[in-house]
Amino acid sequence: MSDSTGFTTCLWFDGDAEAAADYYLSVFKDGKRGRTVRRNEAVPPGGEVLFVEFEINGQKFVGLNGGPEFPFTEAVSFMIDCADEAEADYYYDELSGNGGQESACGWVKDRFGVSWQVIPPGLHDLIADPDPGRATRATAAMMTMKKLDVAQMRRAADAEG
Repeated sequence: MSDSTGFTTCLWFDGDAEAAADYYLSVFKDGKRGRTVRRNEAVPPGGEVLFVEFEINGQKFVGLNGGPEFPFTEAVSFMIDCADEAEADYYYDELSGNGGQESACGWVKDRFGVSWQVIPPGLHDLIADPDPGRATRATAAMMTMKKLDVAQMRRAADAEG
């Protein structure tokens, strides 16, 4: 899977990189797994997974078991642009369930602490509407939500003062 083109995102885990890769490959159906590299005598302790390569939605990742020093924060997140509401519901429910948690404005944190933004279709058009009043009303509605409801945001955008 390793090549010299593009970018690979390295995710730093505290011992559960392999479990995380397996989890992401179960959630994102078009994923594939690459190499799993185990620690050797030069990187104690031996036998544990050092890193695992995987790809989801065309994006290359390396899950590195680096230890507890650098936990994930919401300062970095992955946006999932969804084709329809069913896809948005699927990703939102899968990533926030099983030990994950909902946040605000369509953000979820999965059980490994990685943050995701689940973007339903039409969201960006609403909050970037050329009419500043519509954009403001849609954005204000979004700010009250955990799971995004674009139909409700559209109704808010259409409502006049």
